[in-house]
Amino acid sequence: MAAHTPSPQPARAAGALEVDVAVVGSGAAGLYTALCAARAGARVALVSRSSLAASASYWAQGGVSAALAPEDSPALHAEDTLIAGRGASRPSAVGALCAESADRVRDLEALGVRFDADPGGGRALGLEGGHSRRRVAHAGGSATGRRITRCLSADAATNDRIEVLEETTVTALGAEEGRCAGLYAESSGSGARAGEIEVRARGTVLATGGAAALWKRTTNPSGAIGAGLSLALAAGAALADLELVQFHPTALRCDDGHDGFLLTEALRGEGARLLNEAGERFVDELAPRDEVALAIEAQLRARPAASVVLDMRALDAGRFPNVVSALERAGLDPRVAPVPVAPAAHYTMGGVATDLHGRSTLPGLLAVGECACTGLHGANRLASNSLAECFVFGRRAAEAALDEPLPAPGARSEPAGGRAAVVEPPTPATRRALWQHAGLERSEEGLRALAEDDHALARSIAAAALARAESRGAHRRRDRPALDPHLDGHHFVVRRGHGPAAERWE
Repeated sequence: MAAHTPSPQPARAAGALEVDVAVVGSGAAGLYTALCAARAGARVALVSRSSLAASASYWAQGGVSAALAPEDSPALHAEDTLIAGRGASRPSAVGALCAESADRVRDLEALGVRFDADPGGGRALGLEGGHSRRRVAHAGGSATGRRITRCLSADAATNDRIEVLEETTVTALGAEEGRCAGLYAESSGSGARAGEIEVRARGTVLATGGAAALWKRTTNPSGAIGAGLSLALAAGAALADLELVQFHPTALRCDDGHDGFLLTEALRGEGARLLNEAGERFVDELAPRDEVALAIEAQLRARPAASVVLDMRALDAGRFPNVVSALERAGLDPRVAPVPVAPAAHYTMGGVATDLHGRSTLPGLLAVGECACTGLHGANRLASNSLAECFVFGRRAAEAALDEPLPAPGARSEPAGGRAAVVEPPTPATRRALWQHAGLERSEEGLRALAEDDHALARSIAAAALARAESRGAHRRRDRPALDPHLDGHHFVVRRGHGPAAERWE
């Protein structure tokens, strides 16, 4: 990345915080983007709705996929990614991720992240569903997200070029002459930052995470409701692939507050088995996630009170201490008995439509991580490509943000699309409706009912799912069970005031 030489610290002028790059979100994508921009000499504002360690990335159990082994290659990684994407992945995005992810792992190590080692001192690489090689780097077993975000958070908090605004909620993007020129936010902190804050920036990067918590049953924290998508749509940016939502096959099934706890795919990679109530295996545990989730769902629907369990008794429990401790808090001991599981909404492949450098259709606005849609994941994300995506495209977005022009001196932007109301928390009724009508299997009748929901983003999801009149990967239509080859490589794009339009991304 080319060096950038503005003044060393963020500055305030005319009541606004003026920076080169504003990053919204403090998960893996946001932290890494902010650090990459700062290392290039930029002044950065990092806006976080919560404390730095409270993001969805913090809870991520998966690792970082990268072709690091001698018997692996970016071409093999790309082949597996394209197969998992079911003909809907954007090949250029796949190529970028697979070519660059190994360098991003090495950069994380240089920043202080310690990935797990094998007995010989090399990297211990895991095998997960859909991968033909061992290529998933973990840190602390199933605590990868925690280890990475802790390290990057500490670096960001002590970097003189980064001003961290915690407990600060973005209420609108700033609009100026047809481009995004920063953001407006409300801070619940004390002192000079309390109340409304305007941040002016040449590049504003959304890294707000996904929207899987809109569904009733989810592995995500409650804040993952698509806030960045709502802000971008209100400002005039396009969204894409909203109908493509991945349901993780193995989320804990119980009646208390532990329901939905994610049981990482790495467990199955190391030998955990899925069994029905007869104690029989019924699926290849390392098939792509859409296949495994649908197989589990078929078992659960076949008979009243049916159950599916994950048998972890043959595993070394010491390799997954946070999984074991979480299950023990739920009153379960996986070393003694299998644990009940069922699919849950886990990852939104769709998001703010971007190019391969994070640039949205609105000049000055970029997006990275789960809130972005480069077309990388297609219709079914390959396991552990999500963290790799954060780092590969986070670096690219940081570089692209610094190529944007500075806002006009002394000018003041206007809130795009109004304030606050664009980020709607879902009601329990909306969450139930999404689970019922836009769950693992959909129908035209159910999606039309969802299209009348009070929640704007839920309506957009329904519209996109109706427009994709086929079954592909994680999107399954009972009334349209076949894949339509004419839709290979196509993405359904939503713009404010317009219904979904199919676009082929080269």
